Amino acid sequence: MYPIGALLIALFLSPMEIHIITVLPELLESPFAHSILKRAQQKGLVQVHIHNVRDYSLDKHKSVDDYAFGGGAGMVMMMDPIVRCIEHLQSTGKFDEIIYMTPDGERFDQQIANQMSSLNRIAILCGHYKGVDERVREHFITREISIGDYVLSGGELAAAVVSDAIIRLIPGVLNDETSALTDSFQDNLLAPPVYTRPAEYRGWKVPDILLSGNTPAVDQWRFEQSLERTRLRRPDLLDE
Repeated sequence: MYPIGALLIALFLSPMEIHIITVLPELLESPFAHSILKRAQQKGLVQVHIHNVRDYSLDKHKSVDDYAFGGGAGMVMMMDPIVRCIEHLQSTGKFDEIIYMTPDGERFDQQIANQMSSLNRIAILCGHYKGVDERVREHFITREISIGDYVLSGGELAAAVVSDAIIRLIPGVLNDETSALTDSFQDNLLAPPVYTRPAEYRGWKVPDILLSGNTPAVDQWRFEQSLERTRLRRPDLLDE
C-alpha cells in the first residue's frame, strides 16, 4: 500500500511527463521497469514514454542516419525523422524543455536535477553515431546536457541517468520525503558516512555518537563528517 500523501499527490496533480526520443528504445526498457522508477510510474507520479525515431522515417528502410557533408568518419542522425517526431509530440502539448544529451552540453548536477524535477513535461533526445544534424540543435533543442567528460555509444544511458535523478525528487516518489534532501551535492557537500545493524561486527564499531540518541549532536557530527569528506575528496565543491 502506498503512503496516503503520495496517493493524494497523484490524485490532484498531473504526473510529470518524460518523453525520450531514441533509435534504440530497447536500451531503455530495463531502467524504467524496476525499483523506484517503476513505483513512481505505478503511483501515477510520472509518465515515461519512449519514442522510436525509426517510426518517423518515411523511406522503406526506416533510415535515420546518413553520411556527413564534408566527409569524415561516422554517420550523422538525419533531421527529418527527428523533426517529425518532435513536431508530433509538440502537437500533443507544450514542452518545458527539449533536451539533447551530448558530451558538449552543460554538466548535469544536483542543482539542475532539482530545477528540472519541478517541470511538467520534458523531451530528451538521445544522440547516436556522430550526433544529430546541427540544425536540429539550432531550431528545436532548448537545453543541452552532458553527464560527464567522456563519450558513450549513445545518449540512452545518459537519458536514463538524468531521468532517474529527476524522478526521485518528485514529491511522493520516495517513501521518506526527507531522504533526497540529505543526498550528496544538495548543499554542495558530500553525504556523511552511514551505518546500520549490527553495532559491532568483527570488532568494527559504529561511532558512539550515532548510538547516543542525541539528535542535535548527531546532526552536528554528520555535518562535520560531510564537510571533512568534501574537503578531502571534492574540495572544488567548497570553492563553489
